[in-house]
Amino acid sequence: MISISSVLHFYEVGIHNVREAILASNEPSSPPSTPERTSPIGLESYISGTTLISGDGPAWKDVFVQVFSRHRVQHPFLVPAVAEPLIVWVMSGSATVEERDLGGDWAVNRVSVGDFFLTRSPAPYEMRWQADGDQAFQVMHLYVSVPLFEKVVREMLEKAGGNVTLKDISGGRDTTISHILNLLHGELVAENSGSALFVEGLAQSLAVHLVRHYAVADTEARARNALPGSKLRRAIAFMAARLDQPFDLHSLAHAVGMSEFHFSRLFKKATGLSPSLYFIRQRVAKAQQLLQETDTSIIEIGMTVGYSSPSHFAQIFRRETGLSPTDYRRG
Repeated sequence: MISISSVLHFYEVGIHNVREAILASNEPSSPPSTPERTSPIGLESYISGTTLISGDGPAWKDVFVQVFSRHRVQHPFLVPAVAEPLIVWVMSGSATVEERDLGGDWAVNRVSVGDFFLTRSPAPYEMRWQADGDQAFQVMHLYVSVPLFEKVVREMLEKAGGNVTLKDISGGRDTTISHILNLLHGELVAENSGSALFVEGLAQSLAVHLVRHYAVADTEARARNALPGSKLRRAIAFMAARLDQPFDLHSLAHAVGMSEFHFSRLFKKATGLSPSLYFIRQRVAKAQQLLQETDTSIIEIGMTVGYSSPSHFAQIFRRETGLSPTDYRRG
């Protein structure tokens, strides 16, 4: 069963395929521009409702968290797939939620506070819901970063992350997940976006719990949907060694023996990010390290990671971290 969570799906919106709009009652009513895949940030634009709060900044590098207030009635719509493992947790209200594979039969779940959905679906699907009662229907979306998930899989199961996926859970209950999400919500609403150390620990604990209780083998997933692990590691190492140089997709694809188009498509499926955005985030991560561990000037650090213009470096750094380089160095 495809999970609501994938539908309710840390990166960029990739619009690749155009789908015809279909009349509402039993058919998807999503706009023609709905892509087959998107990112956690991109997904919210395809689902009605209001974003109440999002986790961003340095504390939230291993998990991306959002809290939404959803419309009481959601007509059928097509939802793009997301690369990251996703939990959707009901925080307020109750609803009847229906979901189905494209062209399949609707599966019905009655959900209330504390229920959760878990998915790592590689394909888009449809859903609809109707809330009841007087309380607002509010949910938390939590995306576990692909690097953290794969690290936990390697350490716990001694397998490549691409050979393991997660069960689809619809309307389940898990006291450990609820406890961790409650703590993360507390950090989300705390001043200064919470403690990076505490959030990191909670993210790792959650990833371990998911792998321990919900992991399943998926030997075909990596070959079908993303780069082989060896090629992915080679590509990441190639970028890391050239942070001071302009992004060069042609050279990057050539280094792993693939065409630019094929490489870009599979890299994004493996990481949830385009190669160029992944490269930018590598640059920012290196800059963060240098700002904290050295006394090198901010201008020199910017040049070290490929930005000859201090203002451009500061703009990119603030966009990715929520802080200026100066403020980040001050802690």
